[in-house]
Amino acid sequence: MSTETELSTPTMETQKPTVEIQSAVIRFAGDSGDGMQLTGTQFTNTTAVFGNDISTLPDFPAEIRAPAGSLPGVSGFQINFGSQEIRTPGDRPDVLVAMNPAALKVNLADLVEGGTVIVNEDSFQASNLDKAGYESNPLDDGSLEGYRVIRIPLTTLTLNAIKDTGLDRKQGQRCKNFFALGVVYWMYDRPLDHTLNWIQSKFGRNPAVLEANTAALKHGFNYAETTEIFTTHYSIRKASLAPGKYRNLTGNQAIALGAVTAMEKSGRELFYGSYPITPASEILQELSRYKKFGVKTFQAEDEIAAIGAALGASFAGGIGLTGTSGPGVALKGEFIGLAVMTELPLVIVNIQRGGPSTGLPTKTEQSDLFQAIYGRNGECPVPVIAACSPGDCFWSVLEAFRIAMKYMTPVMLLSDGYLANGSEPWRIPSLEDLPDLSFPNATDQDTFQPYARDEKTLSRPWAIPGTPGLEHRIGGLEKQHLTGNVSYDPQNHDNMVRLRAKKVAGIAQDIPPTEIYGDPEGDALIVGWGGTRGAITSATEQLRAKGLAVSSIHIRHINPLPPDLTDIFSRFKKVFVAEINLGQLWTYLRATLLLDSISINQVRGKPFMIQEIMKKVEEQL
Repeated sequence: MSTETELSTPTMETQKPTVEIQSAVIRFAGDSGDGMQLTGTQFTNTTAVFGNDISTLPDFPAEIRAPAGSLPGVSGFQINFGSQEIRTPGDRPDVLVAMNPAALKVNLADLVEGGTVIVNEDSFQASNLDKAGYESNPLDDGSLEGYRVIRIPLTTLTLNAIKDTGLDRKQGQRCKNFFALGVVYWMYDRPLDHTLNWIQSKFGRNPAVLEANTAALKHGFNYAETTEIFTTHYSIRKASLAPGKYRNLTGNQAIALGAVTAMEKSGRELFYGSYPITPASEILQELSRYKKFGVKTFQAEDEIAAIGAALGASFAGGIGLTGTSGPGVALKGEFIGLAVMTELPLVIVNIQRGGPSTGLPTKTEQSDLFQAIYGRNGECPVPVIAACSPGDCFWSVLEAFRIAMKYMTPVMLLSDGYLANGSEPWRIPSLEDLPDLSFPNATDQDTFQPYARDEKTLSRPWAIPGTPGLEHRIGGLEKQHLTGNVSYDPQNHDNMVRLRAKKVAGIAQDIPPTEIYGDPEGDALIVGWGGTRGAITSATEQLRAKGLAVSSIHIRHINPLPPDLTDIFSRFKKVFVAEINLGQLWTYLRATLLLDSISINQVRGKPFMIQEIMKKVEEQL
């Protein structure tokens, strides 16, 4: 935690002092059935309403039905919240709420030295200790001496709190997450109102469950307030956010909202074709809620059908969108090539996860960059952009549609599991902030040629089927320049390949100048892309506070690259490239710009810690 300032002194024996802090990091951990994601989400939403800046990291087990109490079945939710700008979910938690021994064992090593551990001591039975691989009870053997341990019989207290509701023991135990949430609400001076209202709306038709969860939450809060175990609680002031209306938003929700906005701003129908895959499935679920706005969603039988339908929607004059993760992109490869050959606008969203193959389906990674840039047969250039925060996913999907329609090309949008599931306060934009996405269809039958090109963008006309006089051939075989007829002429093929490549390369003229965090020159520049921005920016800030001449940039447009990068790189003595893979952007920059740089990478399925980046840079400087 940050530096503490005592705000009040207790005047009665029952009162406890409130200490103001700038930020805190909390991790809730337990079995999948313990409701840790729900608990973390409720704490997040309450904190967002309260006015703190936040960043979250949900951590799901990869096993769908891992044995209860086992290490693979541990589910976690981490939130970093504070009165100043919060860029990451936090390196290490200050408080760990562990619902069972497995949750304690999996997460204890991440807890800060001297941090607080809140445990459900009822769960530390011999059978659960054995499942977690403990030879002795860590609550009694002295192994937790370096931490502040708060032992709460959560199960017993919860059952006592809900005993008059009529729920049986099994049902009643499911309320213990709300008891724990009430305890943490008291610790950090959070109001109960938002969660009580949510419980009312969620369980209003089941009075017993409504009463039980309400009682558990309130009893948890009162327990922390009255018991002598807790001697202090903490206050965090509201953050100084830019004026506006905010909502808490995950990256996948932002992509869905961005796609609906693109539909409205383009005046075209939105079609989303998808096959369920972690961690992209939520986009389909979100977009299906907007059918009253005319959004069409299609859960296909496989990845190939999903992108084929989306490309068909673009051919028909709509805006086609398809979403998946790395394994799905592999299956979509041939249709991406068809979109390149037919030169139709299409947006492919890749929510990256750990690979290869099935890999780590619930963990984050940035290892699909090569796949996005090169992963197709033939000379098949595709623009690639990468979102850098949950909120930026909204703006990135708008940018992807802008490029796709202006340049008549498929576009790959990269997100990742951390951005997709993590959340942050997002300021709802005004209409004036939104880009104009109105691009006209071809209508002039006297001058129409299907592969004639715009002088500036080299894009071909968007000719909608059924438009009189605009009949033309379309398909995967090479097209003759201008006419669009099938052509096997070697010179024509060479010309068309170069035209498609030149068109994508020309998008660089539309990329805004690269923003530098820090000074425009110095000893070191840290380069990143995607979800690493928060950790890189915070590391840069802390290194600069130590007096080091360090700056950073974040690359959003990856193919083509911003045209000012070579000039920026030349102004720094050392360049570092930080990414969650084995150096894919590092390799790409070296091959494209002949950049001599130092790679900072890890592939543990987790976001970077700020200290990891700082340590590597300090070693080299």
